[in-house]
Amino acid sequence: MMKTKPDLKFNQLWNISFGFFGVQIAYALQSANISRIFATLGADPHNLSYFWILPPLMGMVVQPLVGYFSDKTWLGRWGRRIPYLLIGALAAIIVMCLLPNAGSFGLTIAGAMTFGLIALMFLDTSINMAMQPFKMMVGDMVNEKQKAKAYSIQSFLCNAGSLVGYIFPFLFTAIGIANVAPEGVVPDSVKWSFYVGAAILILCVIYTISNVKEYTPQQMAEFNAAANAEGQGAQTGTEMSASQKKHAYKVFLEVGLVQFFCWAAFMYMWTYTNGTIADTVWGTTDAASEGYQKAGNWVGILFAVQAIGSVLWAVVLPQFKNIKVAYALSLVIGGIGFAMVPYIHNQYLLFVPYFLIGFAWAAMLAMPFTMVTNAFEGSSRMGTALGLFNCTICIPQIVAAALGGVLLASMGSIQGNMLMLAGILLIVGAACVFIIEDKKRKA
Repeated sequence: MMKTKPDLKFNQLWNISFGFFGVQIAYALQSANISRIFATLGADPHNLSYFWILPPLMGMVVQPLVGYFSDKTWLGRWGRRIPYLLIGALAAIIVMCLLPNAGSFGLTIAGAMTFGLIALMFLDTSINMAMQPFKMMVGDMVNEKQKAKAYSIQSFLCNAGSLVGYIFPFLFTAIGIANVAPEGVVPDSVKWSFYVGAAILILCVIYTISNVKEYTPQQMAEFNAAANAEGQGAQTGTEMSASQKKHAYKVFLEVGLVQFFCWAAFMYMWTYTNGTIADTVWGTTDAASEGYQKAGNWVGILFAVQAIGSVLWAVVLPQFKNIKVAYALSLVIGGIGFAMVPYIHNQYLLFVPYFLIGFAWAAMLAMPFTMVTNAFEGSSRMGTALGLFNCTICIPQIVAAALGGVLLASMGSIQGNMLMLAGILLIVGAACVFIIEDKKRKA
């Protein structure tokens, strides 16, 4: 009898993903502060979205490569995914200390933005390199029965890390670290957020490396053979059949269509939330003003509220009997949240829409990867498949960022209108959920 992947204890599932907590702090700091940093350096609002092209572009290049090469790597105790995780984390902590200082080296505005752009490129490259192995280790080490639970744990840690990263600038300002700085210089509250986030990142990664031992190539071959034998009935094999591959890639493309609308929507949230609430709540569009920097801190709080909404909704999602209904409903609720934002002028009332946006985020973090990894269960190229699947996250962000300036100008240069557009995109994504063939693959 061929050996199947064993059930893992909760602490084993937790350990596999724990380092993701630190990686997500870094990602949250990037997501919440990039527009703020480049606006502070002197970028025009119509050009802000262009700075966001680089992160997903690097992800689209790096993650498939990490998947492809890690599928073929084996370094004994270090496994095949962990070496890439460690290299990515080490690079990330260096760049996290450099990026917020782009305006502190006495460079011209153009020079500071160029330095910041290069630092952003390396930061996103390293974050992607550190992030992808966690998704792959769940695919490698967790059986199909426990995969939804494993990704739920990863989603929880992801949101917990986001929560911490988002509130750091607000927290450091509250304890007396300066939130204002000379024109063109990023405030110390943001700098210290990146420094502390880098320290937490490496500690979390060290924890996962110390407590996780990946399966050997021989064990993986046995598990893949067993999975494919089960999928093919009486047949046995070490790789997916042609019909299984066809089904898997069909699911891949269908989920990818939903991903397109979802990730375009969140790209506009990350790009235009700061400018929107600075305008609607603090009544300023001047990036050098104290009001704009207060809005920047409050963006972190709102994104933290989104993370709380995501954590709580992630508990509810498994209660739905129909995964597609749960997925679509989550996106619709998030879309309503986006549409509410431009009409709210009280900073505390903004908690409501961002809490609702968290519902969509919870579904986006867990359901696509559950569907795709289940479809590719038994494949020896799981890492490559997940690396390519990351393109369904990166491409929509690149397209959205490339069109952002044009769309903003066509909407009266009012940044709040871009959040209305984000709401529409999520609702379109919800409609596309129902084309996904969410059935167990056939031989």
